[in-house]
Amino acid sequence: MTALTWALRAIIFVFLVVFATQNTDPVSLRLLPGTIWQAPLVLALLAFFVGGVIIGALSLLGVIFRQRRDITRLKREAARKPASLTQEVPPVV
Repeated sequence: MTALTWALRAIIFVFLVVFATQNTDPVSLRLLPGTIWQAPLVLALLAFFVGGVIIGALSLLGVIFRQRRDITRLKREAARKPASLTQEVPPVV
């Protein structure tokens, strides 16, 4: 299984290297009024991809902190209430 994983990683890496070498043409980025930045296309794509990853990770922080708070609260409640030692016997029909 690890050989398959490494083979897949190698294929993806080769694909990305070929993509990067084929897309070195300069592009003009007009992000702010009156400013033009020139950069290779692959760097512009990489920068916007990384920016999207960062924004996506930041959008999950609220959910992660809320889940951590709920888990901590539930652990405290479980520690306060010991489990009942007697089991309920279901009625015989």
